[in-house]
Amino acid sequence: MDDDNRPLAVLSKDTVHRQLLRHRSVQILIFNPEKKIYLQKRNNMMQFFPGRWDVSARTHPHVGESTYSAAIRTLREELNLKTDNLVRVRELEACPATGFEQITIFSISKNVQPITPNPDNVSEGYYYSREELTCLIKEFRELLTPNLVTLWEAGLLSDGG
Repeated sequence: MDDDNRPLAVLSKDTVHRQLLRHRSVQILIFNPEKKIYLQKRNNMMQFFPGRWDVSARTHPHVGESTYSAAIRTLREELNLKTDNLVRVRELEACPATGFEQITIFSISKNVQPITPNPDNVSEGYYYSREELTCLIKEFRELLTPNLVTLWEAGLLSDGG
């Protein structure tokens, strides 16, 4: 991606991450009616941050795929969740703190659908209250992905509509 978020080339995810190149990602925050946020624990076989807690769902868009379509796809693939209630929250510019990802954040408020993690990507998941999440961030940061911490520090994990 260039500075204006326009594609320059198609490269593998490994290459993009290894060379710290700007690229797009999509992240979804799922909140239940009690305004608790669903976090997923990444499968221990994942290449990046295995076994750590992360946002509800995340992916990189495929070539020619919109960020909205990528969000719908990853919810289905990672959490077996089908929805048309996605709301675009905001974008974060690619920078070192985001791993050079141009992040588009979507959310689902007041989710009551069951979530069934796909064990190929997600080992488990849990809804955390604001207080529980704050405790995780302050006391157990090593169990979390840097991305989760970045979004918490930006004040994006405690909405829930």
